[in-house]
Amino acid sequence: MNQQSAVLQRQAPLRATYKEHPEQALILKRAWTVFDAGQDAFHGVVVPGEPYRVSWQYGTDRAVGGFHDAPNPGELLCAALAACQDATLRMVADLLGVKLRQVEVEVTGKVDVRGSMAVDRQVTVGFESLQCRVRFQVTPGTPAELCQRLIAQAERSCINLHTLRTGVPVDASFDVCSSGED
Repeated sequence: MNQQSAVLQRQAPLRATYKEHPEQALILKRAWTVFDAGQDAFHGVVVPGEPYRVSWQYGTDRAVGGFHDAPNPGELLCAALAACQDATLRMVADLLGVKLRQVEVEVTGKVDVRGSMAVDRQVTVGFESLQCRVRFQVTPGTPAELCQRLIAQAERSCINLHTLRTGVPVDASFDVCSSGED
């Protein structure tokens, strides 16, 4: 590993802590929506965690009746995978001392919306497939075996890629509350 690595400098104390106290490696990620009674059924706002103080407008895809005028939830899922794979590749490259000249991660997914719209109950709700294409360029003279090591480690370490490939239990609950007003 590269001793000049910014990633190594930031991760070394974390690695030591997590070896001694593995419970500290368990972190919680959170996002939530913000309701606006004046907003139509095709648009919303999601807040991606704390303490960023940002919110993202989202819209609904035209394939399910929306206006397709803002990123939709499927695109946000693709974006989350693209961002995670990009960040992972960059951090691993830094650790290995590989100088990147260019990185592009493109994620595409295929969805048959008949499932979510209950047009055909035989059609699965959700993505049928996702493709994550990573293209990167390294400085001339970078050994091919180092590039292969970078690829293997970046693929192994990408949290979102691993989560989507292996699946994760999702507990969904719905609580109905009455405001007492009509």
